[in-house]
Amino acid sequence: MVRALQARGEFKVRALTRNPGKNRELAEEVVEADLDRPETLKAAFEGAHGVFLVTNFWEEGSDELKQAAAAVRAAKDAGVNHFIWSTLPDVEAISGGKFHVPHFTGKAKIDRIVKEAGFAHHTFVIAPFFYQNLVGSLAPQKQADGFVGWALPLDPTVRGIHMGDITELGDIVAGAFARPDEAGNGEYLPLVGDFMSFNEIVDALNRQGHKFSFKYVPTRVPLLEAFKTEPQPLACVLPRQGLFDLHPQRMDGSVEASLAPALGRLALARTLCDVGDEARMEHVIPMACGITAAIEVEGGASQVRPDLPGHPLQGFEPLRQ
Repeated sequence: MVRALQARGEFKVRALTRNPGKNRELAEEVVEADLDRPETLKAAFEGAHGVFLVTNFWEEGSDELKQAAAAVRAAKDAGVNHFIWSTLPDVEAISGGKFHVPHFTGKAKIDRIVKEAGFAHHTFVIAPFFYQNLVGSLAPQKQADGFVGWALPLDPTVRGIHMGDITELGDIVAGAFARPDEAGNGEYLPLVGDFMSFNEIVDALNRQGHKFSFKYVPTRVPLLEAFKTEPQPLACVLPRQGLFDLHPQRMDGSVEASLAPALGRLALARTLCDVGDEARMEHVIPMACGITAAIEVEGGASQVRPDLPGHPLQGFEPLRQ
């Protein structure tokens, strides 16, 4: 973000950090600020034309709503003209409360606070599933068959993954600051470099000399076996892949399980199933610009639903099969 702003040469950039002594090289000005210490924020924002804010859901003990609300108040009190918030789609609203993806919905609930603050200009940017995730949090893993790749409960033929380069998000923010009359009136600006299926991702990587594989994990498995036996995909394959943790929440004759993301942005949002019956997983792919499609699996058939009410990317033809 700082590099993109500096490259335009239109703004003097002030970087905020909890440890300015260790980060003096970040920008022309480096100022101490801590989202968990609101008293540090007004002075950090003082005299600034614009503020870009992003919070970190994955940081232990973080309260994004509290942090963002404090930052918005401080920016308004400091006379900030243009506020840009890095948000994500409201999964709860899009799915009618069916899916629980807190690292998306939590950010979306802050949008209202930004809108109602009364800034002269405000903008929302939406980050994609970054290409860089494929060499980081969602890197290929060695599978039980000896191949290196991915084992995930999603249809690898569905072109529903919105991808982009992490280094390009700063250009969107810098452009919004530079052209507030066009992009500073509550616009939502998603970064989407590609719409891809997982098969296309694997094919692109393998054309570069890799030999990655993709294994589709069945979405219907015997529940009791999944809890009792080692080779079942629900209880074994996903945790071993390093993507999900299984958290049984209720054991009173039925089981409600949340498959919570341990790494990356890919998440199985919610599983509801009866003990002794088969688990029917309804999952979403909250990648890139957010919930791109709800995939409903019934009897082995997948239905892609980019037409869900409130979907932020309705009308984008690449989403449609």
